[in-house]
Amino acid sequence: MADNTPKKTTLKINDKEYNIADLSNEAKSYIAQIQLIDSKIMPMKAELAVFQTARDTYSNSLNAELEKI
Repeated sequence: MADNTPKKTTLKINDKEYNIADLSNEAKSYIAQIQLIDSKIMPMKAELAVFQTARDTYSNSLNAELEKI
């Protein structure tokens, strides 16, 4: 199945619009690296949220246990 999603032709950085076709290969490479890093950060943030929730739960459980003393 072909991806019929239109490709984005411009990129906005620091409130300035750039035509991607006009960028240097080096700039395009930096964009690709940023996109790759962003795609790796997203699942890490989700995993961090799970760990933070677990930590908060353990902390609340500890506080409840300490109140018994």
